[in-house]
Amino acid sequence: MLASFYLNKLLRIKPNNYLCRVNTITQEEIFSIKSHKEFEKLALRVFFHQYKHCKVYSDFVTNLGIKPQMIKSIGDIPFLPIEFFKNHQVVSTNNSAEVIFTSSGTTGTSQSRHLVSDVSWYIKSFRQGFKQFYGNIKDFAFLALLPSYLEREGSSLIYMIDDLIRESGHSQSGYFLYNHQELFEILQSLKNSKTPTILMGVTFALLDFIETYSIDFPELVIMETGGMKGRRKEMIREELHAILCEGFGVPSIHSEYGMTELLSQAYSLGDGIFHCPAWMKVLVRDTNDPLSILGTGATGGINVIDLANINSCSFIATQDLGKLREDGRFEVLGRFDNSDIRGCNLLVQ
Repeated sequence: MLASFYLNKLLRIKPNNYLCRVNTITQEEIFSIKSHKEFEKLALRVFFHQYKHCKVYSDFVTNLGIKPQMIKSIGDIPFLPIEFFKNHQVVSTNNSAEVIFTSSGTTGTSQSRHLVSDVSWYIKSFRQGFKQFYGNIKDFAFLALLPSYLEREGSSLIYMIDDLIRESGHSQSGYFLYNHQELFEILQSLKNSKTPTILMGVTFALLDFIETYSIDFPELVIMETGGMKGRRKEMIREELHAILCEGFGVPSIHSEYGMTELLSQAYSLGDGIFHCPAWMKVLVRDTNDPLSILGTGATGGINVIDLANINSCSFIATQDLGKLREDGRFEVLGRFDNSDIRGCNLLVQ
């Protein structure tokens, strides 16, 4: 596990007294980023803000022997191992949590808990991210086939889908759980009315559906998320997407990359390559030296900068393996050994 790399470094020493004066960072600044220069400038401001206000992150940085004055670029910023969300309150504010998102986890593992003090940041992030990649929410009907998420509490994905369904205002938007017959009839109706439609489904549930029903709906956007959840044998992405394309009559399968500990999502529009919104960026770290950032084309651990996560920690070292492209897009190649099966759409490559 990534956290074990740091255990030898995390000595119980007092944090230094370095304080950085940081002006309030607003939603308008974060969600209006238009260039890499703007992103880097804001990312550094967010780092200093969170170093000052997030005790868990401040202690982590200090105990690595890193002083804030040493941070000159985003490549210098330490990334907090995602496991810290299981045992610590990772917050950069004294305000109480408006909502607590929890990971699904697996039997015998502890859940991550993300205390969100201002949920408007999350709403702004997923609404604007959706608009960036797909357009106006009100133009779509949203269908959800997410049984494993609906059967527990605290899912950030369900919170997002609830909002998208409400915002769409479409009478046929909704959840279907295990009611595949009704879903099939709704899909047929939306196809006949030529309504732009997005079906978000956990992977095993989409496969369950097409074992009984098939439809030829080329305009339908299938967005798979969450993997097999232990319900089916894992499959390579190419094989899975070929099966889903045939069952739904679509040319490609879209994917969403998000997780409990983040407030932003990246999207794959059908080629297995993920695009980040302007306030989110992925870097790749050396698996043997987590403080070392790799260049494009190399395979390593995925680090995520999510500037929308201003009230928690915006610099997260995930347990995912990936590869970064020169244009900033990235591929997800799998998980580290012994890491949890999580709900952020990871397929075996």
